[in-house]
Parts: sequence; structure tokens; C-alpha cells
Amino acid sequence: MALRCGIVGLPNVGKSTLFNCLSNAKAQAANFPFCTIEPNVGVITVPDDRLVELERLVKPQRVLPTTIEIVDIAGLVKGASKGEGLGNQFLSNIRECDAIIHVVRCFEDPNVVHVDGKINPVRDKETIDTELQLKDLDSVDKKISRMEKVAKAGTDKEAKKALEVLAIYKNHLEQGKSARSADVSDDDKRFIADIFLLTAKPVMYVCNVDEASVLTGNTLVDQLKESIKDENAEVLVIAAAIEAEISMLESFDDRKAFLSDLGLEESGVTKLIRAAYRLLNLQTYFTAGEKEVRAWTITKGMLAPQAAAVIHTDFEKGFIKAEVIHYQDFLKYGSESGCRDAGKLSIEGKEYLVDDGDIMHFRFNV
Repeated sequence: MALRCGIVGLPNVGKSTLFNCLSNAKAQAANFPFCTIEPNVGVITVPDDRLVELERLVKPQRVLPTTIEIVDIAGLVKGASKGEGLGNQFLSNIRECDAIIHVVRCFEDPNVVHVDGKINPVRDKETIDTELQLKDLDSVDKKISRMEKVAKAGTDKEAKKALEVLAIYKNHLEQGKSARSADVSDDDKRFIADIFLLTAKPVMYVCNVDEASVLTGNTLVDQLKESIKDENAEVLVIAAAIEAEISMLESFDDRKAFLSDLGLEESGVTKLIRAAYRLLNLQTYFTAGEKEVRAWTITKGMLAPQAAAVIHTDFEKGFIKAEVIHYQDFLKYGSESGCRDAGKLSIEGKEYLVDDGDIMHFRFNV
């Protein structure tokens, strides 16, 4: 599943530095605005300790983790919704992403210029929000205009309902609120699905701090957290400069020692990747055999045939049954045969809701 998180924020907040730590694709990290002009895309491996355990038990020829895509998008400035700076390109690139990682600068450093001259994470966050909301308002207005014509023509029975839903979004955006917080049912959201509202996408905030603040945060982080307390959004505190140093270390032991010296159990990048996976509403199931142990990405709530289609569409078309072992059972009994003997291998049909960590084998007929 080629799902993408877009890294956004004002110029010079640490987006490209963070992206470089996440991916082998190297974005230019420089001390001036717009150093990332074309969106850089990195395919990021999702860390999962369960793969390590499955490899130990199964001893396959190879192990394939699951991945997500991270996109480093050019910095935004005031007026982007009207094409200022690289606004049109920036907004177009966000539209192609499934979720947003919003990097906010929460550190003071006179050697790193700020596009507005002063560090203020709440203002920076609101600048991005405003530009996205203005662009969404334009999209909503254009669809309202189209639907009014359809309603007059009487060719679409749902045109009236669509106009009611669009009016809710218009009013919400005009109040300076993002579309994701509008009081609209999941069913009614279908009326805005075709206009891909930017502020309807799930968002996570990453506070880029200095080394002294990586464990406890600082007043700038506190200000941002207070400003988003009603958004139901996750906040991560990361020191991008430290992550850059960690990414330069060759061995796992050196990285662990570096983190230990800082009082950290794992890197901020690892936390970020896992959080991005959750933000995209994803989960993992596994296939495990002598040739290969592999993690497969699915959306939460998928049934067995849909999960099978991630491997190949023919698996869904000809789906018969799924053999399922829960991860903890596999861990306890050590093998597929051990689980089968213990009665822990179940045969599931088309209505089976796949659980995170399931080890699955599909029976199908094409």
C-alpha cells in the first residue's frame, strides 16, 4: 500500500534534516528558505520487533519489513494559498499525501534564521493552518457553485444534501477551523471526498528542539501543546540535530550507546515512524515460511479477503478461507505445526476481521 505522510512546516524548521534521518534519499539541508524545491520521497522501513522474533523462530531465507512513504515538501510562507513563494506547488504536494507530519521549530539558535525573524511555534502553526484552510475554502466554494447548478437541474437526488454538508464545511473553515474537526458524519464525508481537503487529513505535530530539551521539552513545546489541546493530535518531541548525528553512526551498538548517553531508549526517528504508521490508520499482518517472513500493511478494519488482496488481487477474487495464528500463540508454541497441534490455528472465512500481528495463510482458487 503506497500510503504517504508529508512533512510540512515553515522554511528552516528542520524538515529536510528530519527527512534525511528518516530516509536514504538525501534532501538538501541548508540554512536558507526553499532549499527543498521538488518534493523528496523516501521509502521508510517500519521498525517491528515481532519480525525479529519470527525470524528467530522460522529461520527464513529472507525477511521483508513493511514500509511507508515520507515526502519532504517545500517550506510554506504567508500567502501560499494565493501562490506566494512556492505555495501552489506546496499545496499540490500536500494534496497527494494521506497524512501530515507538521514540524514546528521549538528551539532558539541565532545561527539558524527564522523566516519571520522570531521563534513563535503557535504563530508558525497558525500560519500553516490558515493557508491550508484558505485553500480548502476555495475548493469548497467551487464545489458549492457546481452543486447549485446540479440542484437546479434536478439531475442529482443528493445534490441538496451535498449542499447542506458543504455549507457546514464552509462555515467551519470561515471560523479558522480545520475540516478534520467539523461535526460531519463519516457517511456525509463522501460529499467532500472528491475535493481532497487539505485540513481534513490527519495530522501529527513534531516539535524540533535542542539537545537540552529532548527529554523534558521546553516552554515553546508547552505553548504549542496548549494551542492544540482540542485537536486530538499526537505531539512528538524530537531533536533533529541529534537524530542527524545518530544517523551517521554505522553500528547498532554505537547508536544504542549514543542514545544511552542522552538518557533515551530509542531514537526519535523510530518513534516518529511508528507514530506515522498509526496516523495513517495502518496495521500489520505477517506471512511466515521457510523462504520468507514478511510484514504486510493493511488499513485497520480490513476483512480477510481485503487483506489477501494486498498480496495479490487474485487472492481476493478467489478467496476461500484464511488460516490464522495469533502472534502471541505463534510465539508461545514456536511454529505453525506447534500451533496446529495446540488447536491455535483457526480457519476463517470472508467476514474475519484481521487482527494486528496475525500470521496468515490464504486458500484461494482462481
